Amino acid sequence: MNRVTNFTMAAIISSFAFAGASYAEDSVVMNGGPQIEKTLTTFNKAFDVKYLNDYQNQKDQPDAQDTAIPRSEDGVKNIQASIRENKRLVEKLAAKDIKVDDVVNAQQAADGSITFFIR
Repeated sequence: MNRVTNFTMAAIISSFAFAGASYAEDSVVMNGGPQIEKTLTTFNKAFDVKYLNDYQNQKDQPDAQDTAIPRSEDGVKNIQASIRENKRLVEKLAAKDIKVDDVVNAQQAADGSITFFIR
């Protein structure tokens, strides 16, 4: 009986490990270039804003607290273009005094909200 219990517990623990890995992979995929750009064209939910005080340095040496990997110049342009396609999002950003040209990255959370990184 003890062997059965040990095997069952090992199976349960390993299933949690696989579930966590799958969740992490989904996060990477949904924040990848094409996927986040597609999301931004229709995005109409809550968002947060994070200001990057030293954007030039941030591109070369990201802070550990900044979970979003800096995008290439083309990546930044693509994100800004996707935002511009979404007039409602442009208006919401403007209401917070945020110019689309200052957005350098976006990262979607598991709850569907997005954090915009502003230079």
